[in-house]
Amino acid sequence: MDIAGVKDYELEKYITDIMLDIGVPAHLKGYHYLRDAIMLTGRDMEVVTSVTKLLYPTVAKRFKTTDQKVERAIRNAIEVSWNRGNPDTFEEMFGYSAASGKTRPTNSEYIARIADKVRLDYKAM
Repeated sequence: MDIAGVKDYELEKYITDIMLDIGVPAHLKGYHYLRDAIMLTGRDMEVVTSVTKLLYPTVAKRFKTTDQKVERAIRNAIEVSWNRGNPDTFEEMFGYSAASGKTRPTNSEYIARIADKVRLDYKAM
């Protein structure tokens, strides 16, 4: 099944399950921004090549905030998940984790990797 044919709520639920598995706390604003950014990227991988010009402004407009606040909130959510999340899940998804002494992935790496996983999982269905 191609991701283009997936309903938004199904995609959102699937991404939510992944985010909870890797330890992104749902009470953070960045959680919602990150989920939206992953959905946008999953549908169009080109947006992740220009996060500051396309992705953050699009998410900011949807949530009626600024792109700087979106970037900071996403960075914080990633940092929290990186330090508190399941190292085994990070090893599986990214090939490394905080437990291996590596620094966290950048916002765009994190978003792109999860979006790519979602796209590949839906193609395999």
